[in-house]
Amino acid sequence: MSVARSSVRGGVPTAGRLVWELRRDGRERAPRLSRRPDSLAVEEPLEIRVTAPTSPSLPAEKMTVTMRTPGSDFELAVGWLFAEGVVEGPDDIAAVRYCTDEDLDEEQRYNVVTVDLTRAAAARVERAGGLSARLTFTSSSCGVCGTASIEALSARVGHVASETGFALDEVLSWPSLLREKGQTGFAATGGLHAAALVTAEGELLVAREDIGRHNAVDKVAGWALLEAGAGRLTLPLAGAGLVVSGRTSFEIVQKALCLGLPVLAAVSAASSLAARLADERGLTLVGFVRDGRCTVYSHPERLRPAQNP
Repeated sequence: MSVARSSVRGGVPTAGRLVWELRRDGRERAPRLSRRPDSLAVEEPLEIRVTAPTSPSLPAEKMTVTMRTPGSDFELAVGWLFAEGVVEGPDDIAAVRYCTDEDLDEEQRYNVVTVDLTRAAAARVERAGGLSARLTFTSSSCGVCGTASIEALSARVGHVASETGFALDEVLSWPSLLREKGQTGFAATGGLHAAALVTAEGELLVAREDIGRHNAVDKVAGWALLEAGAGRLTLPLAGAGLVVSGRTSFEIVQKALCLGLPVLAAVSAASSLAARLADERGLTLVGFVRDGRCTVYSHPERLRPAQNP
């Protein structure tokens, strides 16, 4: 597997803008309107293309267009394809690169990522009906739009086999760890979601931010696949958990299951489908992780309470 160049362009980009601020100071009865500079989270489209150079009968396809925050684009593309079942592991990826189409200007080329499949992956996709059967559109706020059915999604993920236990105190500390080490863009703009992988021992493996919460998770998943392809990580991730900065949907649970993660923690609520899928597939799903408390929706047996002194 080859990666054409770094997919990170200077970290998380922000855009400056003059805004009006309405504020009532002290005992003043009338609010005061003033102008000040502000930093906004950047949102740009990313087109994900897939090619199979070893399979002439499987032409290049535009798989999706997602609105995302630029940075970690290769990880986002790989992670999205992994969650969609186009890529099943690092051995399915021959190369990842930015587009070099001559009809695109220089800046726009960094908004198109192409993933080349290996021969074995191309053959599997072709047997399943080809790439065109999976065309979809994704916005920064939605997940796996346009998939055939919930049953088709859940059928691609197995039961969590990990027996790793997690100290409850560690899981409760994950959102703070994410804020301190992985949310610099949010601190600057207030407009980005984040996701991170954390080991059972409390080590932050990777954190990514994006204007879309599903994109942040896909970036983390793509990082894991690319690291596994380079021999620096082993999948499934039986000894780690995923923490996200927002609510937990069915799609985010599905992405966690694809990685084989035993624990998923979020600072906000879980949906009914997320809780049901987690329960059916053996995932420990935790929500409202804040202020030393949490809500456990499924499989609490994996969480070890603090030992009494």
